[in-house]
Amino acid sequence: MKYYLIAGEASGDLHASHLMHALRNEDEQAEFRCIGGDLMQQAGGVLVKHYKDLAYMGFIPVLMHLPTILANMKRCKQDILEWQPNVVILVDYPGFNLSIAQFVKSHTSIPVYYYISPKIWAWKEHRIKNIRRDVDELFSILPFEVNFFEEKHGYPIHYVGNPTVDEVLAFQTENPQNTPAFCAEQELDERPIIALLAGSRKQEIKDNLARMVQAALVYAKDYQLVLAAAPSIEPDYYKKVLAGTDVKVVYGQTYRLLQHATAALVTSGTATLETALFRVPQVVCYYVACGKLVSWLRRMLLKVKFISLVNLIADKEVVTELVADGMTVQNVRKELSRILPGGEGREQMLNDYTYMAERLGAPGAPYRAAQQMVAMLKTKQ
Repeated sequence: MKYYLIAGEASGDLHASHLMHALRNEDEQAEFRCIGGDLMQQAGGVLVKHYKDLAYMGFIPVLMHLPTILANMKRCKQDILEWQPNVVILVDYPGFNLSIAQFVKSHTSIPVYYYISPKIWAWKEHRIKNIRRDVDELFSILPFEVNFFEEKHGYPIHYVGNPTVDEVLAFQTENPQNTPAFCAEQELDERPIIALLAGSRKQEIKDNLARMVQAALVYAKDYQLVLAAAPSIEPDYYKKVLAGTDVKVVYGQTYRLLQHATAALVTSGTATLETALFRVPQVVCYYVACGKLVSWLRRMLLKVKFISLVNLIADKEVVTELVADGMTVQNVRKELSRILPGGEGREQMLNDYTYMAERLGAPGAPYRAAQQMVAMLKTKQ
C-alpha cells in the first residue's frame, strides 16, 4: 500500500521514521512519500519537502514567510492528489496538518490518520470540530488524552503507548554507556556535564539559550556546559549566540549527551520527556518576551496546569517549570542547584521519573500503531 506521511519538526521526523519501519514490517509492499526530515528519508520515504522549510514559529515569522508556507501547502495538496495514497498519516504539527486533513477529506476519499494527536487539551480546544470532521482515526501517545477525547468529547481514539519509550530504550540497548569515550570523541574534558537543550527553532534558541548559559556558568568550575544542537539550525547561528562563552556544542548527539549528563536545562516539548526517560534531573526553561502578559494569558487560555510532558503524564509537578516571566537567570540557577548531586530535590525527581514511566506503559508504540493502521486499511480494501 501507499502511505503519505507529514511531519513538521525534528521530533515528528523521528517518530514518523519509526512508524515507517513498523509499517514496513506489517506491509512488505509499503511505499512512502513524505514531507518530513532526514530520518524519514532514511526510512525509505521519497522526501517531497524538508520540514526546515515549514518550521516557522510566532506570529511575525509566520507572517513574513506566509507566501512560502502557502506554496508548500499547495505543493503538498497537489502531490497527494497526483500520488493517490491509500492513507494520509499526519504527525503532530496541527497548524499545517489540520489544513491538509480538511483538504483531503473534502477533495478525496483517502482516509486520514493522525499519529501523535494535536495537543488541543492545552489550548485551541475548538479544533475538536475539525478533528471530528476530517480525521478518520486518531492514534494517541499520551495516556491522559484518552479521557480528554473519549469521555469529554465522545471521540474514540487509539492509545498505543509512547514512541519515545521505544526510542530511548533502543538507544540504550545499542549504545552502552561509556562517558570517557563520548567525551574524547566530542573533545570534551573530564568534568561532569550539564546538558543544554534549547529547542529546535531559532526563536526558542534566541529566547532561552543565553539565559540558560548565564545561569549555569556559575557551576563551570566543576561542570562543563554542553549544548545539543538542533539538526535544522546552522552552526553559525549557535556561534553567534554563544560568542564569548566556553559552551561546547555537539551535533546529532542529543541522546548520547543525555546518556552522559548529570543534569539538564531543557525547553518544553518532547525533550523534557526524553530527558526524564534518560533519568537526568532537569529544569524546564521557556522564556518569552512580555513575560508578565504571557503569564497572565497562560492562566487565562491554557486548559492544563503544566506545560512539560513529564508533569502532564505524572499529573503532578515532577520537574520545575520556569515559564515566561518566571524564567530568570536567578530562578534557573536556584533550581539547578537543587538537582545537581547533593541537591535536596535530586532524589525525589528521580523517584518521580519512575512513577511517570509506569504511567506511560510498555514499549512498542509504533508497532502497535502500525498493526492497527494496516489492519484497518486492509478491512477498507
